[in-house]
Amino acid sequence: MNVRRRLISGAAAVAATALGLGALTACSGAAAAGGRSDGKLDVVASFYPLQYLAEEIGGTHVNVTNLTEPGQEPHDLEISARQTARLQDADAVLYIKNLQPAVDDAVVQAEVKNKIDAASLTKLEKHGTEVGGHAAAHDHGEDEEGGATDPHVWLDPVRFAEVAEGVAAAFEKADPKHSADYAKNMAALRSRFVALNTDFENGLARTRTKTFITTHAAFGYLAERYGLTEEAISGLDPESEPSGNRIKGLESMAKADGVTTVFYETLVSDRTARTIAGDTGLRTDVLDPLEGITDKSRGSDYMQVMESNLKALQKALGAE
Repeated sequence: MNVRRRLISGAAAVAATALGLGALTACSGAAAAGGRSDGKLDVVASFYPLQYLAEEIGGTHVNVTNLTEPGQEPHDLEISARQTARLQDADAVLYIKNLQPAVDDAVVQAEVKNKIDAASLTKLEKHGTEVGGHAAAHDHGEDEEGGATDPHVWLDPVRFAEVAEGVAAAFEKADPKHSADYAKNMAALRSRFVALNTDFENGLARTRTKTFITTHAAFGYLAERYGLTEEAISGLDPESEPSGNRIKGLESMAKADGVTTVFYETLVSDRTARTIAGDTGLRTDVLDPLEGITDKSRGSDYMQVMESNLKALQKALGAE
């Protein structure tokens, strides 16, 4: 079934949240972090989508380091001593709490002044045993009331645009000398998010089916945004193993709902997806959760890969 979630707040509230993260201090001249003398804001991003935001918003005024190497599965990241030192010397760290446990631990221990949790810049949803038709087998940020928070907010262009607004506000506060440039870069990025959202709305408005199968439950926010239903083989963790009953249920559902395709991703094994596809006579294709860019990615940056995801969904769902 489709789960309709509460609409998120506007950009103004996001900016206020960002400014509430704590006092942000600009780096300058020889006082730049890590002994830098170029005067740039030194930003550490925990994985690719946040690197993309930092680079697009920061432009020439930031140095951005990504803790997750290309091709590395970000959920399994282990931080090296060198990366810990790099984080310690940074002006700001940009991460999503409860996505990468090793990063969470390192951020808590680091003395970096500006800790920007992207999860606090938009509304994330708590998932119970079933959300949007998929099983949330692995809990991220499970609270005492039960349920888990889905961190895959970057796959919803509207929510991720709100995260971007918060990041821009944080950069402007941290480096007021270049605040006009950060605002200008954010305006350009905002326009691209609006265009991307429009492409998805128009491209998925009329489809033969609304249900798609993925290897892990990364696309719940995207499915909700565009009136689709995600059926995931695994839960929020791509390494979690589905039960035999879950696989049988997916096979039956695929026949009943006219599903044509089982989607897999580039950074984890496609074995289970191909098994289900083979047993049910379905196709396989890539739906990229954009946790990293590699030479296998269908695009060189966030926007290009998202457009490729749209094309894959249109084909699989029988878009008119």
